[in-house]
Amino acid sequence: MAHIALYRTWRSQTFREVVGQKHITQTLQNSLRENRLTHAYLFNGPRGTGKTSTAKILAKAVNCLNGPAEEPCNACSACERITDGAVMDVVEIDAASNRGVEEIRDIRDKVKYAPTEVRQKVYIIDEVHMLTTEAFNALLKTLEEPPAHVMFVLATTEPHKIPATIISRCQRFDFRRVSMDDQVQRLKYICDQEQISINEEALHYIARLSDGGMRDALSLLDQATSFATGEVQLADILSITGGVASDQFKKLVLYIKDKNLGAALELVDTFMQEGKSADKCIENLINYFRDLLMVRMVPNSPVIAERVFDMRELSEIASHFTPSEMMGMIETLNHYQGEMKYSVQPQTLLEISIMKMCGGHREEGSPSVSQTADAGSRMPQGDLFAQMTQKLKQLEDQIAGLVKSGVTGVPAEAKPAPRVPVASAPSKKSGIKLDGYLKASEGPETKAALMKWSQVLGLVKEKKITVHAWFVNGDLVSMLDDVILVAFKNEMHRNTTEKPENKLIIEQVLTSVFGKPMRLLTVMRKEWDDAKNEATSSPPEVMELVADEGSPGGPPKEEWISEAIQLFGEALVTIKED
Repeated sequence: MAHIALYRTWRSQTFREVVGQKHITQTLQNSLRENRLTHAYLFNGPRGTGKTSTAKILAKAVNCLNGPAEEPCNACSACERITDGAVMDVVEIDAASNRGVEEIRDIRDKVKYAPTEVRQKVYIIDEVHMLTTEAFNALLKTLEEPPAHVMFVLATTEPHKIPATIISRCQRFDFRRVSMDDQVQRLKYICDQEQISINEEALHYIARLSDGGMRDALSLLDQATSFATGEVQLADILSITGGVASDQFKKLVLYIKDKNLGAALELVDTFMQEGKSADKCIENLINYFRDLLMVRMVPNSPVIAERVFDMRELSEIASHFTPSEMMGMIETLNHYQGEMKYSVQPQTLLEISIMKMCGGHREEGSPSVSQTADAGSRMPQGDLFAQMTQKLKQLEDQIAGLVKSGVTGVPAEAKPAPRVPVASAPSKKSGIKLDGYLKASEGPETKAALMKWSQVLGLVKEKKITVHAWFVNGDLVSMLDDVILVAFKNEMHRNTTEKPENKLIIEQVLTSVFGKPMRLLTVMRKEWDDAKNEATSSPPEVMELVADEGSPGGPPKEEWISEAIQLFGEALVTIKED
């Protein structure tokens, strides 16, 4: 007989076999006992936690020939045929491949017919969030008022994608991730029944890797059993998953503690030679430091006891680091894990993160931020206050020296109280002659470029999303010949865009979009707007008093001046002698 996968062989057939979901099974059993079943249920939760299995158990319980009962007997013809999927009145639909409105209309047309083989029709719609909007609309009325002989069970991993009108018509049950303890106990039972010999540490590692999914744990156990010869060891699990043993992580972490960069990089290279993936290594290293931090901060927590196999060893390693050091290392690793998604050299990023944690990114003799913080936290309060007072006095002396040397243009009596200078510089002029770009800003070239701008931004995002994050804050203001001029409101966005490696990527995209070699120039938005206003402003109008042609002599000059002052005011009148 062909081998059947463990997760299929040991699929739960009764409510008591469902692992880690007592809050759901107890509610359903009470409903069955008191005959308080509803017409529609929504089962939501992570993959492999028993949603579809519970739905089939419920279908058997309501249709059992010895029931309805709190548990299906699994011995009558109805239970056996529902288990085999041979009953036409219990329909299991995969919404991922039957997501259209026609399939749902077919269900709507058939629900009115009475069941032919069992007591009640049950429709189990798996991954229901994949249905289209039209399909949900077609399902809505049927779900609200189905015939008495019909029950719907909707299962999903993403309930937020289901319309609220559907959710409000169902009883919702949230399946939880199965705890490590429950998983280990279930795996032990299955190994005993299947006569599988496995190491205790390997069982814990399988439970941890499955991330609360019982199906994933059974699949991994099945794979490990096929791989191992004799007893399944932790090394076998690591070999098939590409993981790194905790003793290897212990070595790496101790190298980091000792600032032994060479040995740490050599060990990382060994991981890569063994076929480990850089992203998996950095993910496991984050989890390892997270465990170290939790052991240090809350050593007696039951959550930690569940996750950690050897608490004593981990406590010893955690004692070598302060909490702030471990938090800093987790932040560093998390940053480079995010960068790995867009990098073609993930191993290099892993090595750089190791260098930074070893202190290789700092100049010799300069302390790290975490070291400085820890030194401050360990310093007595009196010494810390004295040090801060001394630093403040040094800053005041420096500012006083600058004032005496006349660096600022403010008179001494008008100078404000000295403040610590903020690390920012005023924006500078770009030095670009903007006249030609101002004329071209309303021209056909610029208008054509604006039509293609969304394409440019999209290609930049594909090449490197971090460059796009800065570049998207600029506005195309002009195109002149082979130059694109982009204006930025924020100087940091402009400066980052102007970095040679970032500018090169953008110019490559511009060249490909416009079909000719293109250059990028940037300017601050304020400089562009000022230049634009200056170009559009007209010179002030000069008004002159002219004698009438009909009166050759005209009134005396003193009368003209007096009249002009009355009309315009003394401040606006200029008297010029002939």
